[in-house]
Amino acid sequence: MKNIAVITGASSGMGKQFVLTLKDHGIYDEVWAIARNTQRLEELRELIPFNLRTFSLDLTNEDSFAVYENALEEEKPNISLLINASGFGIFDSVENSSMEDTLGMIDLNCKALVRMTKLSLPYMSNGSKIIQIASMAAFQPIPYIDVYGASKAFVLSFSRALNREVEKKGVKCMAVCPYWTRTAFFDRAIDPDKQIVKKYVVMYEPEDIVDRAWKDLKKGKDVSIYGAIAKGQAALCKLLPHGLVMDIWQRQQKL
Repeated sequence: MKNIAVITGASSGMGKQFVLTLKDHGIYDEVWAIARNTQRLEELRELIPFNLRTFSLDLTNEDSFAVYENALEEEKPNISLLINASGFGIFDSVENSSMEDTLGMIDLNCKALVRMTKLSLPYMSNGSKIIQIASMAAFQPIPYIDVYGASKAFVLSFSRALNREVEKKGVKCMAVCPYWTRTAFFDRAIDPDKQIVKKYVVMYEPEDIVDRAWKDLKKGKDVSIYGAIAKGQAALCKLLPHGLVMDIWQRQQKL
């Protein structure tokens, strides 16, 4: 039985960084890398010491899951690690954002993540681990980033509850909640003609987020947050009324 790691969003950002650092955190017969960009996926082949199987899939398309499900049924592997790193956000009001983008965030950030998790769980065993990429946006309602924030709140809540469900099977699930992080996320999130976010309190590097995630996973945590500023904001969002939190956000961004 093959021992594999499955990573979505593997072609860039935090997904790619997880792929590149796998060698320091386990031994795998094969890594299954999933993303839309075929060329970037193939470039990973020379960067890791494991056999690589690439899946050029759009996880907002239901047909993509049949490809993944069929591969699992054919190989019957042991999935020792699943990392759901696919996702995107849009900075705009619900009224002005397109229906495709608005629903697409829910489809990819929530539905695809749950589907990948549910399809993978039967192939996981004692010691298997799941990492779900949520966001600091999960801790507060955010005007003009509302659907993205709500989708990540779903990921955080789902992941923490799932962790309790699967612990009897010996499986661990952890949500990673990055603050602003220097990735290709902003290429899609920002409309150059609409400056929604005018101030970034901090900008972290994906290497730091991923390094902290690996350490927190080893410690058995169900939530991973990197950076003092991020941890401070998460704590304040639990203590302060969310109406006040939204007021501060809108004043900060002049919205």
